[in-house]
This record gives sequence, C-alpha cells and structure tokens, in this order.
Amino acid sequence: MIRINLLATAKPKKAKKTRLFTMPQLTTDGPSPVIAGLAIVVVAGAGLYLYYLKLQSTHEKLQVALSEATKSIASMNKVKQAYLERQKEFDAFKRRFDIIDQLRASQASPVPLLASVSDTVDKTDGVWLLSMKDDGASVSLDGVALGPNAVARLMTNLRTSGYFKNVQLHETVQEGTQKMQTFSFSLLCEKTKA
Repeated sequence: MIRINLLATAKPKKAKKTRLFTMPQLTTDGPSPVIAGLAIVVVAGAGLYLYYLKLQSTHEKLQVALSEATKSIASMNKVKQAYLERQKEFDAFKRRFDIIDQLRASQASPVPLLASVSDTVDKTDGVWLLSMKDDGASVSLDGVALGPNAVARLMTNLRTSGYFKNVQLHETVQEGTQKMQTFSFSLLCEKTKA
C-alpha cells in the first residue's frame, strides 16, 4: 500500500548526531591545499638546503684559515725557540764578559792601592808600615810611628789621598825605652767606591 501525505507538514526525521569536529570540505575552487602545502614544503626544503650549502662553504673556509693559522703558529714557535736560544747565548756571553771585566778590575786593584799607600807613607815623616791587609771594601794598616802626631798626619794624608773615604784609628800603643819611644798603631781605612 502506498501512503500519500496530504498534509503540508512533513514528518519530523530523526535528528542527526552532531560532531564536535568537522572535517573541512575540499573545494575545487582555486589551487588545491595539498598541492599548496607540498609547494611550501619544497620551497622550505630548498631554502634549508641552500642555507646548508652556505654553512658548509663557511665551514670549509674556516677550516682552511684554521690550518693556515696552525702553520703560522708552528713557524712562530720555531722563531720563538730560536730567539730564546740566542737570548741564552747572549746572557752566557754577557756573564762571561762581566766576569772578565770583574777579574780585570780586581787584578788592577792592588796596583793603585799600593801606589796610593806608598805615596802617602812617603809624604809622612816618622812612619813605617809593618803590614797591610786588603779586605775588599776596607784596608787595615799596622805600623810604627815616632809619635802620635805622625800617626795623625798619616791619617790626614790617607783621607786626602782620595782613595780612602774613612780612616779610623783602631789601636795605638806606646813602646820603647826612655831614649827612643815609638808608637805602634793599627788603622782601618774604608775604600771609596770607584
């Protein structure tokens, strides 16, 4: 049997279930989103590849510069080593020359000292030297004089000789008999620095 509804209202249909998320409908208007997405991925991949090539080129240039710098450092180390060796040789020669100069100075030192003391004693009457000891910075003189004035004149003459800066009377002792009196003396003379 066939039923025909003559009433103008339609029978309500069962309600469709609504989804929370609906898939977008692909339209055929314009470019396809899939193709557009693929195009974007291809362009991004090409850009990343070009960036990679640029980084690779920069890396190779830096490696070449690093190897050149390493070679330069190695050659500079050789130059530095040669310089240090020459410096050691120079220092050794300088020490040798200083020792030679010091030996020459100490070798010539007794001659002016003896000449100065000899001239000073010759200028002073009534004084005889018994011993002389050179201690480097000072000289000790032991002798005999006819009187205390002769010892004082010797001390003054030693000071004015220019070879001694300080002359000190260390000891004086009166000796002898009533006819002939002598004075034994000991002087300490500090040398001037030449």
